[in-house]
Amino acid sequence: MLETSIPKNSAVLAALLRADFTILWRNRRSLRLVLLLPLIILFSWKGLVDKLGGVFVLSSCITIGLTSIGLMGYTNSIARDRDRGVFQRLRVGPVSAWTIMTSRLLVQVAMILLMTILIFIGGYFVDHIQLSPAGYVAGLLLAMLGGAVYLGMGQAIVGRIKNPDTVNSTTRLVYFVFIMIGMFGEFGMLGEILGKVVVWSPYGVVRRVLASSLAPATWTIENTYALLASAGYAAVFIVLGVKWFKWESK
Repeated sequence: MLETSIPKNSAVLAALLRADFTILWRNRRSLRLVLLLPLIILFSWKGLVDKLGGVFVLSSCITIGLTSIGLMGYTNSIARDRDRGVFQRLRVGPVSAWTIMTSRLLVQVAMILLMTILIFIGGYFVDHIQLSPAGYVAGLLLAMLGGAVYLGMGQAIVGRIKNPDTVNSTTRLVYFVFIMIGMFGEFGMLGEILGKVVVWSPYGVVRRVLASSLAPATWTIENTYALLASAGYAAVFIVLGVKWFKWESK
C-alpha cells in the first residue's frame, strides 16, 4: 500500500519563504526602487531638518516608504501572480491558504524593517538626526503597525479588483493622492478643513504615530487617538481584503 506523506505546515512555510525571498532577490530592480524613494526624499530634505525637526523628516520618509511597499510593491506582486495562475497552482498542492499569504506578508515585513533601518542609518550619518534608543525601538515597532495599514489597503484593492492593469493604475492613483495631498495638507497648503481630513487620514495618523514613537517623551492623548485610528484602519482594510480576495483572476 502506498502512503502519502503530507508535509508539515512549518516545512511548507519555510519552503514558500525561500521561494518568495528568491523571487524578491531576482527582482532587485523593483526592490531598489521601493527602498531608494524614501532615502532620496530623506537626503533631499536635509535642509528641512532644522526648520521642521528631524523627527518630522524621518517619520515622513518612513510613511512614504510604507506606502510604496504596501501599495506599489505588495499589491502589484499579488495581482501579477494571481493573473499568472501562481496561486491556483499552489493551492492544488498540500498548501493551506493562510500559509501562502503568511509567506508573502513576512517578506513584506522584512522589507519594512530593512527600509526603516536604512532610513535610520541615512538620517544619522547624512542628516545628523539622532534619536534615543527607545525612539529607535518604538519606531521599528510602530512601523510594523503602519505597514499593516498599507498592506491591508493593498490587499483590499487587489481583492476588489481582478485585472492586474487596473490594480496597477489604481494603486498608482491612490499612492499619488496619499503622498501629494498628505504632504501638502500637513504643510497647511490645502486649507483648514482639508488639512484636518489629511491629519486623520491613513497617511496622517500613521505619520503622526511614527513621529511620536521616534520621540517617546512627546507622546500625548492625541497620539493615542492616532494609534487607535491606525489600528482601526488596519483592521478594516484587512477584513475587507480577506473578504473580497479571489484566488483566480477570472
